[in-house]
Formats: sequence, C-alpha cells, structure tokens
Amino acid sequence: MVDPLSRARAFHRLLYLAIAALILFLRLLPVNPAGHSFPGPDLMMAFTFAWLMRRPDYVPVLLIVTVYLVEDMVFWRPLGLWPLIMLLATEWLRAREESLRDLPFLLEIALIGGLWFVMVLARHLILALVFSDTVPLGMELLRLLATLAAYPLVVALSHTGLGLRRAAPGEVDDFGQRR
Repeated sequence: MVDPLSRARAFHRLLYLAIAALILFLRLLPVNPAGHSFPGPDLMMAFTFAWLMRRPDYVPVLLIVTVYLVEDMVFWRPLGLWPLIMLLATEWLRAREESLRDLPFLLEIALIGGLWFVMVLARHLILALVFSDTVPLGMELLRLLATLAAYPLVVALSHTGLGLRRAAPGEVDDFGQRR
C-alpha cells in the first residue's frame, strides 16, 4: 500500500514533467504571436522556481536537470551549461528553504528576480568567455522581465489550479521526515 505522501510526490513529479512537455511543445510550434520585438517569458523557469519555493520535495534535482538538459538538446544550446546554472541556483534556494518559507510574496519575487538576473548574467558571461554566439544581453533581460511578470500568475495557477501549497512548519510524513 502506498502512503499518501509518496502518492502526492509521484503525482506532482509527473505533473511537473507534463507541464514541462507541454511548454516545450508550445515553444516548438512555429507560431509567434508577439513577433520578434519582445521575447516571451520562460514559463518553465517560472514553474520550476514557484514549485521549488513551495514544495522542494516535488521537484528533485535529477528531474530539474533532466528537463533542462532535454531543453538544451531540443533548442541546440550549449549542452549542459543552463542545466548546471539551474542546478546551482535551485540547490542554493533548496538549502535555504526553511528560512525562506515565511518570506512575504513581494520579497520572494525580489529574491527570485535577483537570482534569475545572476543566472542570466552568468550564462551570458560564460558564453562570451568561450567566444560562443550569445543572445544580446538586452533581449535576455527583457525575457527576464517578462518571466518575472509571469511569476505571480504561475504561482497563482500552481496554488489554485494545481493545489500546490507550502508545507506547514513542522509538517512531517509517516516516517518523521520533514515535508
């Protein structure tokens, strides 16, 4: 018999994979309603961080790295650079999960925005250092702003539509492990 916590974790991990597959499929469609003037948000990054801030046990390291490695392969980006940056950023947040649990939402957005800025800047600098083609930094920052604007909507959808809530302080499973 499977305990409810394991079932919830497995369900949300599969749901995360389904969301990643849907976003990847939509990004591959040859339709761009916004044109080329303003880049759209990186919804996968917004979902990853929204879920990580609420329930880090639902998005394990291997799942995050796998999703972004597949993205690198599909979009012909330098293989492994963005998954490595995502790994470092998500693990930095995961290590501070307990102290960030009661963070007000506006401060959460500011923290996530600052972290995203550092991530985008690190990728841009690393690619420039090895003389690889890079997206203009201005376009990357516009995409970052679009992602930051979409973040509250992603959090609201995750909370109301998908039932993703923060674990209560002291909440444990049947084995005494923190949730």
